[in-house]
Amino acid sequence: MAVRTKEYKDELKAKSLEELTADLVAAKKELFNLKFQNATNQLENTSRIKEVRKNIARIQTIMAEKSNN
Repeated sequence: MAVRTKEYKDELKAKSLEELTADLVAAKKELFNLKFQNATNQLENTSRIKEVRKNIARIQTIMAEKSNN
């Protein structure tokens, strides 16, 4: 898992702020859909919620780093 996380962070760092914003919107939509599926007992892989939440945090962190520079 650590290798994929590192690669994902590197991908995010290579993107522009506009691309990161688009990724953030997409991740938040996915999180909403996952929560909705979970509430209606249609979600099979509940660990995906945690993964998406962490990805949102990663995107927001990279965005903050880029805006400070």
